Amino acid sequence: MGWQILGQQKAIDLLQGSIKIGQLSHAYLFIAPPHVGKMTLSLNLAQALNCDSDDPPCGECSTCRRIAAGKYPDVQVIGVATEGKTDIGIDQIRELQAMASLPPFEGKYKIFLIAGAEHLSIEAANCLLKILEEPLPSILLLLLTDKQHLVLPTIVSRCQCIRLTPLPMSSIKSILIDRYETDEQKAELVAHLSHGCLGWALSAIEDEQHLQHRTTALDAFNELMEASYTHRFSYASDLASAFGKNRAHVENVLALWIDWWRDLLLLKTGNDEYITNVDYQSVLQGIAERCRLSQIQSFIQSIQTAAIQLGQNANSRLVLETLVLDMPVIHRA
Repeated sequence: MGWQILGQQKAIDLLQGSIKIGQLSHAYLFIAPPHVGKMTLSLNLAQALNCDSDDPPCGECSTCRRIAAGKYPDVQVIGVATEGKTDIGIDQIRELQAMASLPPFEGKYKIFLIAGAEHLSIEAANCLLKILEEPLPSILLLLLTDKQHLVLPTIVSRCQCIRLTPLPMSSIKSILIDRYETDEQKAELVAHLSHGCLGWALSAIEDEQHLQHRTTALDAFNELMEASYTHRFSYASDLASAFGKNRAHVENVLALWIDWWRDLLLLKTGNDEYITNVDYQSVLQGIAERCRLSQIQSFIQSIQTAAIQLGQNANSRLVLETLVLDMPVIHRA
């Protein structure tokens, strides 16, 4: 089966070459937007280093199958817990340190995957530095992030950085049609919406709820543009409550808003072929005709500012209320 990650041949060649000549780094930092393939590449590398076949990674041997299923004792994944935790704490890294001091239990390498390395607390990051500065044989650290600027620079400097790039829209469309037998119209839409992130595209065709949630969010947003201030405040309050429970959901909503207003900007400047929400083109065209270019540019800036403020743990309700007040009032024709 070989390496399962698609469209990242440069990264595969680099890692395969390092394995072949025996010059694998003791730590790698895989940098890419969400859903581009950081975890897939990490698991493929773990398989390649521990595979039982002569042509690793085979994907078929017991070792490869157990690594893929998360049931191999020498491959450990560390990340932010789903229940209430917002960072990777020092206790998790101390446990990693203790496990790293022991030789591999079964395989050739003991591999630790730190998913979301930007979530390392200061204490945890400093503890991890000690491991990075004194690498042990047969131990490999793989750090994954989509926000390199939030990873401690001293950690970044002690890792070999590998960047994964989003795929061209045409490549994603071809993969969806050729490998997953997606009809052309749906493949075209999903490819536009994916922003080059194949993992997101595959999730969207496997689970219809991905596109349904998007439609619900966009329809609510479209109504908000001509809603009263009372309705806008109510919407902001609901969104702030959701942010307290699920930050990713609100971040996704703001990402949808950015795409929507970017599309308006493109339509306003005559660049229709580059819009993302191709299934809403007629709606977008009608809105673009009723708003000024300066309004579009200003509100895109407002969304970007709100996203930054939320990332800095500002008062979510205040940030979101200010944002919906900044939104231009645009009545339907």
